[in-house]
Amino acid sequence: MTQTAVPTPPPVVAARPDALVHLRAAGVGLLIDLRAGHLPAVLHWGADLGPLDPDDATALALGGVEVIASNAADVPLRVALLPEPHTAWIGRPGLSGSRAGADWAPRFVTTQARLLPPDGDERPVGGAYTEHLGAARLVVDAADTIAELGLRIEVELTDTGMVRARASVINEGEPYQLDDLTLCFPVPARAREVLDFAGRWGRERAPQRRMLTVGTHERENRRGRTGPDAATILSVGTPGFGFADGEIWGVHVGFSGNHRHLVERQSTGRQVIGGGELLLPGEVQLGRGQRYQSPWVYAVHSVGLDQQAHRFHRFLRARPHHPRTPRPVTLNLWEAVFFDHSEQRLVELADRAAALGIERYVLDDGWFRGRRSDAAGLGDWYVDETVWPDGLWPLVKHVRRLGMEFGLWFEPEMISLDSDAARDHPEWVLRTDQGLPVTARNQQVIDLSNPEVYAYLLTRLGAVIGEYDITYVKWDQNRDLVDAGSGQRRLPGVHGQTLATYRLMAELRQRFPRLEIEDCASGGARVDLGILQHTDRVWVSDCNDPLERQSMNRWTGQLVPPEMLGMHVASPRSKATRRLHDLSFRAATSIFGHFGVEWDLTAAEPHELAELAGWITLYKRWRELLHGGEVIRMDNPDPSFWVSGVVAPDRGRAVFALTFLSRSEVAPLGTFTLRGLDPGRRYRVRPLTVGDPLQGYAAPAWFAGVPTGATADVDRVLPLPVRMPDWAAAPGVVLPGRVLATAGLQMPTSYPEQTVLLRVEAVD
Repeated sequence: MTQTAVPTPPPVVAARPDALVHLRAAGVGLLIDLRAGHLPAVLHWGADLGPLDPDDATALALGGVEVIASNAADVPLRVALLPEPHTAWIGRPGLSGSRAGADWAPRFVTTQARLLPPDGDERPVGGAYTEHLGAARLVVDAADTIAELGLRIEVELTDTGMVRARASVINEGEPYQLDDLTLCFPVPARAREVLDFAGRWGRERAPQRRMLTVGTHERENRRGRTGPDAATILSVGTPGFGFADGEIWGVHVGFSGNHRHLVERQSTGRQVIGGGELLLPGEVQLGRGQRYQSPWVYAVHSVGLDQQAHRFHRFLRARPHHPRTPRPVTLNLWEAVFFDHSEQRLVELADRAAALGIERYVLDDGWFRGRRSDAAGLGDWYVDETVWPDGLWPLVKHVRRLGMEFGLWFEPEMISLDSDAARDHPEWVLRTDQGLPVTARNQQVIDLSNPEVYAYLLTRLGAVIGEYDITYVKWDQNRDLVDAGSGQRRLPGVHGQTLATYRLMAELRQRFPRLEIEDCASGGARVDLGILQHTDRVWVSDCNDPLERQSMNRWTGQLVPPEMLGMHVASPRSKATRRLHDLSFRAATSIFGHFGVEWDLTAAEPHELAELAGWITLYKRWRELLHGGEVIRMDNPDPSFWVSGVVAPDRGRAVFALTFLSRSEVAPLGTFTLRGLDPGRRYRVRPLTVGDPLQGYAAPAWFAGVPTGATADVDRVLPLPVRMPDWAAAPGVVLPGRVLATAGLQMPTSYPEQTVLLRVEAVD
C-alpha cells in the first residue's frame, strides 16, 4: 500500500501474453485467462481440477462463456480481477479515478506476464497454456496509453492453498486522483449464504449470517483502524455450511486503515466477492511517475470453516518472524493496578508471579511523564521521574532476577492535549481546517506521516526500549480516526497514518531483533493481516469475562492461530461485565491461546494461587500442541454447549474442551463426537484436570472405564452418576478415531459456564 515515485518501466521485450495459466497447490486450483490482451480473469477458483492439458483448459474456458441474454451487450460479459465498466460490467468498477473528470474510463491492455515461483526462477508466460504445481505468483503488467496509466496485477497461490491479489496503478501523465481500487473474485451461483462479523468494544467479532440476494452486501469501515465491528472475513458458501462441511469462498482485506469487503450478486446471476482499501476524497493523488499499491486481498476456498481457518493459520505460521519459541505465560498489570504505580506493590506482584511460574511481566499504562490518569501524558515518552526517580531500573532488575522477561506498554499513535509534546507542537495533531476532532478517551491522534513526528517517536521509543533492553511491547491504539487531516493542507490522512505505523513497527523490530509486539487497539479493534505482518500477538478483547471470551476467542481464531491470541485469567468478578466465574472456567477458556494473567494476585486467596499454579503448569505441558496443532470445532445444533479442541499435526495427541455455555432444554445432553483424529488409530480419551473436580458435574461411566468382565448392567458395576475421587487418575476409554468421530461418547452433565477438558492420546 504505497504511494511513491517510480522510475519509468523498461521497454517491454516479451510478447503480449495470450495464454491460460493454471496454478495448483494444497488442493486448490486457480485458472486465469490472459488471452487477447485482456486483464486477467479468474475462470476457476476452488477445488483442484487436477492436471489439465491445453485442450481441456481451452474447453473449460469455452464452457464458462456467458450466454448473451435479452437486452444485454452484444458480447459475452468477461469480469476481470479488476472489473472494467467498458466490458459492460455494471457492478462496482475495479478502478475509479480521474484527472479533474478526464481519463475516468481506462481500457487496459496487457503487455507482459511473468510467473514467479518461490525459488525465484522467474519466467515469462508464453504459449497458449501454462500449468504450475506448487506456490507461485503471477505478475501481469498492463497499460492504457491514451489515459496515460500503467497497471500491475499480482496474483499468488501460496503453498497453503490461499490466494492473494493486489494491484498497483502508475500515473504516467498529468496529476491523477485515485478514488477507489477494488479487486474481485468470481464465486459460483451455489454460494448463497453470507457469513461475516459485527461487534463492539468488549464483544468483538460476533458472527452474523444472511442469504445473498440481488444487490451488494458491502461492509465499509471508516474508523481509521480495523474496528471491533469489522467484517474480518467475508465468506459466501453453500447454504448451511458449518465447521466441517459446505463449500466456502472467503475474502479478507489485509489492511488496518479504512477498507471495504463486498459480495455482489447481479440479476444475471453473476456473483463476485472482493474488497480493498477505502480511500477518502483526495487521499491518493498521483503525480507523474508515482504509483499506488493496494493492500493484499486474501481469498480462501475451503470445505468447512475449520479448513478456512487452517489455511489462514498456516499462512501466518509460515511468516519468517513468526514466534518459534514457546509462548511465555504473561502477567499484564492493567487490571491489577491501573495507574497506581507503587514500586512496592509492583515488586510484590512480581514476586507472586514468579512463584506461580509466570514468565513475562508487562507494565501497562501509567509509567511515563504526567500519566496519572488517561487525561494526560500521551506523547511524552519519558519515564516519569516523580514516580520513578531512579528510572524503571529497580523494577526491571527485580523482575529479571526472578527469571521473568520485562515488557512495557506504549500508545505511539496517540497524543494527549495535556502533554509537553502537544503544547510544543500543536501542529502534530491530526485535524481538519475546521479545528480539532472530538476527543475520545481524552486523546487525539498524532500525525505519524509527518517526518518530524516519525523521527521523534522512533527516537523516543527506541531510547526507552534500548535503555531497558525491552523484549516485549504492548502496542495500544485507543481511538478511531475522526477528521484525520494531515499536513499543511489538512488532507485526509488515514492512508498515510496506517503505512507510517507499519514502517515504525518494522524499523523498531529491525533495530531490536528480539523485540516482540502485541497488537492492541481498545482490545481487539485492529485484527487483520496487515498489522499481523509486523506483530506477534493480538489482544482479543478488553473484556476478560470467560463467557464473553468463548465466542470472541472462537471467531478471532478464524483468522489468527491460537499462539497469537492473547487470553488472560482475570479476577473472579469481571471488570467488564461484573459476572462472577470459577477459576477453572476462566483458566480453561484461556489455555487455548497465548495464556496469561490479568489479576491482582495480591488479592487472591492461597487456594486460588495454588490452583492457578496448576493451570500454568498444565499450559506449559501442553502449549507445544496447543500452539502447533489444528483447531477443530464441532458443529452442534444445541447452542448450550460447544465442543472444540486442537489436534497435533501427526494426529498423535489432542486436547478438547466440552464447554457448557447455558442450560439446555434437555438433560442429559446425549453424545458428542471428536473430529480431526486418524480414523485408523486407537485413542485413549480421559479428563484433563487441575485440582479437585468442580461442583455440579455428573461424570459419565467412560471417565472411570468399565472393569474387565463387566456385564451390560453397568449400574451394578459402577454407581452412576460417577463421582471420581481423583479425576487425574481416571483411565478413560480407548476407541478408534473413526468411532470417536462417528458414534462418539456420552456428555457429562454440568452447571452452565463451566468447561471439562479432555486429553486424547494415541495408544498404538
